[in-house]
Amino acid sequence: MFKRTILALVFATMATAAQAMPVLRGDISVNAALVTVGDIFANAGLVAETAIFRAPQPGTSGFVTLEQIAAAVAPHGLEDFETAGLDRIRVTRPGIAVDMEMIEGLIAADLSGRGILNGAMNMQIALDAPLPMLNAAATQTPVSLVILRYMPGSSTFSARFEVAGRDAPLDIAGQIQLMIEAPHLARSLPAGSILGVDDVEFRLVPLPYAENAGVVSIDNIIGKQLQRQTRAGVLIRPADISAPELISRNDTVTVIYRQGPLTLTTRGQALNAASLSEPVSVLNPMTRKVMHGTVIENGTVLISSSSQQIAGL
Repeated sequence: MFKRTILALVFATMATAAQAMPVLRGDISVNAALVTVGDIFANAGLVAETAIFRAPQPGTSGFVTLEQIAAAVAPHGLEDFETAGLDRIRVTRPGIAVDMEMIEGLIAADLSGRGILNGAMNMQIALDAPLPMLNAAATQTPVSLVILRYMPGSSTFSARFEVAGRDAPLDIAGQIQLMIEAPHLARSLPAGSILGVDDVEFRLVPLPYAENAGVVSIDNIIGKQLQRQTRAGVLIRPADISAPELISRNDTVTVIYRQGPLTLTTRGQALNAASLSEPVSVLNPMTRKVMHGTVIENGTVLISSSSQQIAGL
């Protein structure tokens, strides 16, 4: 009975040892810079966290042979393992392509944080040299901006980025062109046209150009009048528009004088064009006197209350 128990324990120990023997996993994918014993073998035991190979560059893969694996793990006491019929395995390291969209996003975030770039603006970047083809490790932050050298008013910049999975930083330089949406005429219109929503479209223009020309808000354009004939696609500047002209030169207008309950009305000839609330001079064709007033609603002229004005009526 005792002998049978001993034999049973021996067989159980042998079975457990056989079950615990490390087994080659086959093709693997790793996210770290180093490949460990546990990456390559199931049941690696206490040496599972031991690094034995350098992983390939992010976004690439490579092969290791059975002989290379055996030589790498032998110094760590792992001499017997199950090959699963494999003579080599492929090691793949996932990667994320580092492209201009990623680079521009990081630069834009930095400029926004500094208050240089706002929601009404855009940015265009031109590099001095093409962006190299790089893959970053597939981490939560594949690329981070280390430093950006850029001053408002100067288009040149230089920047350094840290790329996950790569020892060397990525350095780039070039030009940053800040752009802003500015109103342009959507179609050609003659002088005197009253602008509506459909007459205006917004296009991106360089910020310095817009600042020099003057940017007009849409609220200050709708309902305004073109000062001159303008073709489609032209930037609308403050000098290009004015309040709608209610009186044209030589128009026959109604002139009103009010003082308390007294109201006098006459007709006259406008000597200049004017918009709402603008001054206008009016000739009384009967007395040949010139009256000076202000344009009010419906193109009527309200004159001042001086005695000379009354005499001019």
